[in-house]
Amino acid sequence: MGTSPSGQCSALCLQPMGKLIVALVVLIILGLAGFTWVTLHWSYSEGERAGYVQKLSRKGWLCKTWEGEMAMVTMPGTVAEKFAFTVRDPAIAAKLNASVGKRMALHYEQHKWIPSSCFGDTEYFVTEVRVTE
Repeated sequence: MGTSPSGQCSALCLQPMGKLIVALVVLIILGLAGFTWVTLHWSYSEGERAGYVQKLSRKGWLCKTWEGEMAMVTMPGTVAEKFAFTVRDPAIAAKLNASVGKRMALHYEQHKWIPSSCFGDTEYFVTEVRVTE
């Protein structure tokens, strides 16, 4: 199949080198897809941070993600440490938006080595919000 009566390959018949290249491209694509899936579903660490959410915005040129910033103040009068985070769930983003300016505790999961910023600008993904004020 795929050969002409003269024994030469027609347009449908791939040479062995062509088959190898196609197989390598497919393997690379499957490997990247698998790696992306693993980085998004396996968390490196998780925890909670408390403070005041001072910024939450939906941004991105092509892939829109919710990006936020929390000011964590240990004592009044001290310099606040900033915690940048990403929110993937629109319901959590709505809850955060309704509580901006209040003291909150954010439960997060840290996902390392995500291959694209299309999933978020940070490696910290907020999974739960609790108003503590």
